Amino acid sequence: MDTIYLIGFMGAGKTTVGRELSCVLGKPAVDMDEEIEKEAGISIKEMFAQKGEEYFRKLETQMLKRLSARDIIVTTGGGVVLRKENRDLLKNTGTVLFLHASPEETIKRLAADTARPLLEGGLEQKVKVLYQSRLPLYKEAADHIIETDGRTIGSITAEAQLCLKS
Repeated sequence: MDTIYLIGFMGAGKTTVGRELSCVLGKPAVDMDEEIEKEAGISIKEMFAQKGEEYFRKLETQMLKRLSARDIIVTTGGGVVLRKENRDLLKNTGTVLFLHASPEETIKRLAADTARPLLEGGLEQKVKVLYQSRLPLYKEAADHIIETDGRTIGSITAEAQLCLKS
């Protein structure tokens, strides 16, 4: 049994690639953020506003622990790597694919997205600051790095399959 984790900055394509991999590999794909929202009964945006980021990060770690024991594809939230405990869990319980998108590509992808609580007001500056702080953490957790700028979902998924075979 091997859990496959897709990590990366928000807007990197984790959920979309996860769905594609699910079809190709015949493994269920589970979106961590969706599971957290279902369990909490509120959106992540509302959770951040009402209970704060630390509360969300605690739920995220609990969810990661539960999902890590399953033979599935897990699409993670962009900040899952912030806690060392999570990075260790990712590394020790499955194969971690880091979907990397440049800050410029990320800004293009997120420009119309209003559901990202960490990006409210000043999108470009916030993306650049968060990107710089998280990049080393993604690299630390990753078994494989897949560049996504300017690529189709199909070609990213095909590279992910190759990584999983190696």
